[in-house]
Amino acid sequence: MIKTTYSFVGAVLAAYILGAIFVSQGNIASVIALGFEVSGGQRIDAALHDILHMTDIYLPLVTASLLLGLPVAFAVIRKKPHLRTLSYVLAGFVALIAMPVIMKLVLGLSGIAPTRTIVGLLAQGLAGGAGGYLFCRLSAPAEAR
Repeated sequence: MIKTTYSFVGAVLAAYILGAIFVSQGNIASVIALGFEVSGGQRIDAALHDILHMTDIYLPLVTASLLLGLPVAFAVIRKKPHLRTLSYVLAGFVALIAMPVIMKLVLGLSGIAPTRTIVGLLAQGLAGGAGGYLFCRLSAPAEAR
């Protein structure tokens, strides 16, 4: 149980950090589309700012998404253990894509601006997939690593 908890925390942090970076860079892409120049240093500053300051809204959303998605993968893995890695990666991917889609359907708003585009939405999926992969690796039995 402790290993699973640590694995989950690691997966959430990985998905959160990558997702926050993708949000940051998606917002910067919108600024650049308006004709403004953005330096590499400004990109890094924006990414660090978002990582440190999105914890009150975005981190709980990532946590809730993976808390719903990863157990679904576990249910699949119980029946098809050879699909362990694929199941966790897909569960993370779908969980982080579902989050902004459900927010849009239920609340009528896009809480994460870059997810209004397919690229931004897929970037969130990649962050979730990375979190799912990390969960798979960290929670694997010792002999399977």
